[in-house]
Amino acid sequence: MIGTVSSVRTEGNRVQVVVGAGAVGSAVARLLVEQGERVRVITRTGSGPDGAERVAADAATELAEYVAGATAIYSCAGPAYNKWTTQWPPLGAALIAAAEASGATLVTTGNLYGYGAVDRPMTDDLPLLPNTVKGQVRAKLWNDALTAHKAGRIRTAEVRGSDYLGAGAVSPFSVTVLPKVIVGKRGMMPGDLDAPHSWTYVGDVARTLIAVAGDESAWGRAWHVPTPEPISVRKLAGRAAALAGAPEAKVTKMPAAILKLAGLVDPAAREMVEMQYQWQRPFVLDSTAATVAFGIKPTATDDALREMIEKGKQ
Repeated sequence: MIGTVSSVRTEGNRVQVVVGAGAVGSAVARLLVEQGERVRVITRTGSGPDGAERVAADAATELAEYVAGATAIYSCAGPAYNKWTTQWPPLGAALIAAAEASGATLVTTGNLYGYGAVDRPMTDDLPLLPNTVKGQVRAKLWNDALTAHKAGRIRTAEVRGSDYLGAGAVSPFSVTVLPKVIVGKRGMMPGDLDAPHSWTYVGDVARTLIAVAGDESAWGRAWHVPTPEPISVRKLAGRAAALAGAPEAKVTKMPAAILKLAGLVDPAAREMVEMQYQWQRPFVLDSTAATVAFGIKPTATDDALREMIEKGKQ
């Protein structure tokens, strides 16, 4: 069945299609361009890094028009946090349909929401038992793609990371803590500030996506991005302040009531409430399988922080 899918390709017009130009999508496109690949980036606005062909299109409705000759489709986009339930299903379906029509391997940027609340380090063979609405959305996206893979309709894999560090990364830490502590101010974040937490570098996400796309033995399963040892929010803030040459970092636990009040006016803050379990206990990713399989060494956390600090100065 794999051979049947492969025959759809147009080898003389090989192209790598990247859907999305956020931190991960841009990193994937840049790496592929550096490798000499022909790269097409699809976003609503036509944005993307230099060296790539940039297309303005709605991937949920127009993706099939731009994947002829594609060898891989990298799913690196996503709807606004408060629109997951309505906008992810059509986008996920469009990605599967595009992979089926083109014969391209679909590699998706996932996360850890689908596992739900667990009391152990998360390995990539854990069952998906989501305890949140957004976790249910992510689990269904993967299960739909995996079902199509098992039926021989497409080839697919999913690459999952924890909260991101690196240029362009967006997370509660990058929004509410980092900008404050690197200028000597007090950061504030909900959750247990001393609980171990895994942080994944966006560049390592990109490297893993590309490695998985190019390795037939890697398809049909999920992989965790090679990620350094966990570090608490408080210690991470301390490292960021030290690297920025700022005074000792001060971080305060944000009361749950403040987050809920913020949610009354900020849709993104409102959507964060159900995900608070990730910050109330150890949240640790085990990436042994991908580290061994692909030989990718995780980027040091300090290096990821330096990149964020330098980006913030620009």
